[in-house]
Amino acid sequence: MNSKRGFASDNNSGIHPRILKAVERANTGHWMAYGDDPFTASAIKVFEKHFGNDLDVYFVFTGTGANVLGLRAVTASFESIMCTEIAHLNVDECGAPENITGCKLKTVPTKDGKMSTRDVEPFLAEFGNEHHTQPRVVSITQATELGTVYRPDEIKKIAIFAHENGLLLHMDGARISNAAAFLNMRFREFTRDAGVDILSFGGTKNGMMIGEAVIFFNKNLSQKFKYIRKQGMQLASKMRFISVQFEEFLSGDLWLQNARHANKMARLLAREIKNIPECKITQKVESNSVFVIIPRQYLDKILKKYFFYIWNENGPVIRLMTSFDTREGDIDNFIDTVKKAVKN
Repeated sequence: MNSKRGFASDNNSGIHPRILKAVERANTGHWMAYGDDPFTASAIKVFEKHFGNDLDVYFVFTGTGANVLGLRAVTASFESIMCTEIAHLNVDECGAPENITGCKLKTVPTKDGKMSTRDVEPFLAEFGNEHHTQPRVVSITQATELGTVYRPDEIKKIAIFAHENGLLLHMDGARISNAAAFLNMRFREFTRDAGVDILSFGGTKNGMMIGEAVIFFNKNLSQKFKYIRKQGMQLASKMRFISVQFEEFLSGDLWLQNARHANKMARLLAREIKNIPECKITQKVESNSVFVIIPRQYLDKILKKYFFYIWNENGPVIRLMTSFDTREGDIDNFIDTVKKAVKN
């Protein structure tokens, strides 16, 4: 079976060798199930080093599980969750947030993937109206679905506004390592210290095999989460194989090495694409994604050799993702294919 290295998704990449070795390290002897093992305890300690004490960390299988169950823990079915119209919550989770939480997603348009207090403010008029769902959570994505990155002051403004109006702030951090690498900041600086209440922390897109984490910075919000996780089918029996990955991922700078490399490759890819007059970059390249317009007559030729996702048929705009294991040669080969397509 032949494997084609490309730019369709960072989910398509492999597992970092150090992560595989960590899983092998946990694969000795017998250990208590469901997280009552030393690997899970150690992984939680590592999270505390990054984010501080007095928090709750729960491991789950998937990013969708982290987002949906984290939100389920803090909402009632008559409440609403505000996010951008392109948020993973709204577009790519098959209706799971609304199905599982019972909440209504209220979406706002965005040009750069970000939302602001101006986007949230109109929904406040629904408070107290029994005919409308009641605003409860603002959910932002870091890095965004368009690859852009919120600065800490942008997050703080949203958090302050949310808290002043009785709302919570959730962050979908599927690519949080790429955001941290771009900002050159510690995770805590643009999450907990910026006012985030609930964080979905991703590792799968940055070299891990499987596993995400749900972090509650206010333990009062997580009192029932262990039951919600079990009912939501996200409680791993052999949890140590998820936990040990996070232990390896976060104990040193593996997360940062991987993210920096992926971001660097995205910048290189964008720089090469900009040299092709027929192509146009549509978003700032701040993490590991590149959004580019390639005319349809050229795009169809490229798709014969490389698979990637068409983000918007108007243009059309395509999304190219780099990974921790992207090589400069991969970029050279892709750019060569694009150049041949526009030339012939």
